[in-house]
Amino acid sequence: MNNFSFYSPTYFEFGRNTEEKAGKLISRFGGKKVLIHYGSGSVVRSGLLGRVIASLDAEGIHHIELGGAVPNPRSGLVYEGIELCRKEKVDFILAVGGGSAIDSAKAIAIGVPYEGDFWDFYTGRKIEEALPVATILTLSAAGSEASASSVITHENGMVKRGTLSDKIRPVFSILNPELTTTLPPFQTAAGATDMFAHVLERYFTNTRDVEITDRLCEAVMLTIINEAPKAITNPADYEARANIMWAGMVAHNDICGVGRVQDWGSHQLEHELSALYDVAHGAGLAVMFPAWMKFTMKHDVMRFAQFAVRVFGCQMDFQQPERTAREGIERFESFLKAIGMPVRFKELGAKREDIPTLIEMLKMDKRGVGNFVKLSAEDVEAIYNLAADEN
Repeated sequence: MNNFSFYSPTYFEFGRNTEEKAGKLISRFGGKKVLIHYGSGSVVRSGLLGRVIASLDAEGIHHIELGGAVPNPRSGLVYEGIELCRKEKVDFILAVGGGSAIDSAKAIAIGVPYEGDFWDFYTGRKIEEALPVATILTLSAAGSEASASSVITHENGMVKRGTLSDKIRPVFSILNPELTTTLPPFQTAAGATDMFAHVLERYFTNTRDVEITDRLCEAVMLTIINEAPKAITNPADYEARANIMWAGMVAHNDICGVGRVQDWGSHQLEHELSALYDVAHGAGLAVMFPAWMKFTMKHDVMRFAQFAVRVFGCQMDFQQPERTAREGIERFESFLKAIGMPVRFKELGAKREDIPTLIEMLKMDKRGVGNFVKLSAEDVEAIYNLAADEN
């Protein structure tokens, strides 16, 4: 296990009706004037926004609203939010929604106190300051309610990039599983895939002797495998939703990733898919991760075999561990299909002839992509082609 620093200060309020505590929590964390940032009209139609506003009014907290966050959140709305917050002298941002609204809120939070272009922080500049951000989660997926990360698509060229800093970890997050029960099955499945992928990016590592985080990763993956089908079959299953919601948080606040070198190659490859085709992030990951696994498996067959045995219950073939490793990948792909996820380019609407464009969008340098296996442009092309194969 490697040396590490870990700081995860987010305060959680979990359970039924917890959104009614938003005002008290904002007051506790010092908010005086709040931007409520959300996505579509569902937050309004469901009555959630009204309940949140009532809780702020009860605490005498002033607020303004900015809706319109979309999947693969866009730079244009971030610029609008920054300008609005400066004009209205906002000192706190509350994101109500899923990962898109939260990531957009984080981008606004770092842009308000910065004199330059917020995009600087998505192209390498270190974040020094940000407005406090809090969240009310309505979609279990991205884990942004507890993470130090944010991903934004810039509309100039449709480039999708991320930034990372403890300055943008939410100061508090409200997690009410009931708020996720109206999600369509596809969104539930895409969310489950997203959080599963967050674990896999940490699980496939070259760092040795990481048993504790291996076991934590495996526990989260097993929970998703067990609970996601229940939530898809019966959307009102509170206990399944609750387990999935907490799994999504644990998957990405980095408790599963400390002390080990993480990969993140599959996410980089998927970011270009969702930027080019505007597909759901989880759906893109369902296509890219099995392809990445097939390409990189021989780098560490025993780690893939361990995944197969511990997560999908395969029998270990000590004479031919590669056989076990392949079976694990096949079972993972079967799980994705069973919950309604695409696993090939064609199902996403992606095209093999666009692979050169996807590679160009990656803007690769000599360092390559990922860490488990350092991928060259030729490797990336091979993985995209595996994802495009129809067999």
